[in-house]
Amino acid sequence: MTLEAAGVTGTEETIYRLLVDVGRASAQDVADRLGLQPAETQRLLTALASKGMVSQNDVLPRQYVATPPDVALLPRLKRSAEALDLARAEAAGLLETYRENLRRRDAGHLIEVITGAEALRLHLRQIQDGARDELLWFCKAQYVAMPSGTNRAEFEALARGVRYRVLYEKAFFDDEGAVDNVVEGVRAGEIARSVPHLPLRLAVADRAIAVCPLVPGGPNGNPDEPTAALVRDSNLLAALIALFERYWEDAVPLVVDDTGSVSGTDGAGASDPLSATDRRLLSLLVAGVADKAIATQMGLSRRTVQRHVQHMMELAGATTRMQLAWQAARRGWL
Repeated sequence: MTLEAAGVTGTEETIYRLLVDVGRASAQDVADRLGLQPAETQRLLTALASKGMVSQNDVLPRQYVATPPDVALLPRLKRSAEALDLARAEAAGLLETYRENLRRRDAGHLIEVITGAEALRLHLRQIQDGARDELLWFCKAQYVAMPSGTNRAEFEALARGVRYRVLYEKAFFDDEGAVDNVVEGVRAGEIARSVPHLPLRLAVADRAIAVCPLVPGGPNGNPDEPTAALVRDSNLLAALIALFERYWEDAVPLVVDDTGSVSGTDGAGASDPLSATDRRLLSLLVAGVADKAIATQMGLSRRTVQRHVQHMMELAGATTRMQLAWQAARRGWL
């Protein structure tokens, strides 16, 4: 039966379909055709009449006719759909309240310990398969559970529109094949940046769940039994996300050119684009000297100092002064 959503029972639907097929019939005809008791048939016809689905023929009062389906069913289905949407919203609210109370009563629902490389790989795969909006990653050198280039779930997620923001630490690119794997990811849509060092490994899905190894691991440690935490919505998760955003703000964007080279990882250009004034100013800047003091020492205006800094940031492809300092060190400008 298919009309339950309109508030119609299976037997009522059978009677209504019969009347649609035959045009009109008496209560006795309906009972005979369907093998029902006359009293039960009359009760069901009265119920259908109260729902506006059947009526008695004006000319033949003992004959029942079906109300046109668009009149009888569509308004009822619309009301049912609206009620279902309201119930769904209420259920979602109740579920969130339930989870919130559960988290307060039992910390085990906030943090789950994962042991073993296979279990860690499975959870990383699951959070990527379930992601709808965004994945955040800290990628350190020397893998714990997933060697570089083996995370094919990323490409599946990118293909369905999930955004990946990935931070790589400098030493990551020393791993065999790491640069080629980053190039493949960036070309597939990954947004990648690099920093000199990352404090931990981390993966965050939709800002709702994170995987974070708890102890050092990798090929030089014990790759078979890494221990990680699965962190759900909590202040700890909020802190991990804030940590990612802080590192992301100061990281250097990685760009892949047509030849497959990654800028921002290998550092040095073929020539030194800085003037002697730029070099001296940069040294003072990296040493932490304020713009006003730099201007005084070099006999320049603060506006001129800021113009030189902006010029060097453009040359380095940096968006912050911290990025400029790191790029300057990488490019041998200091």
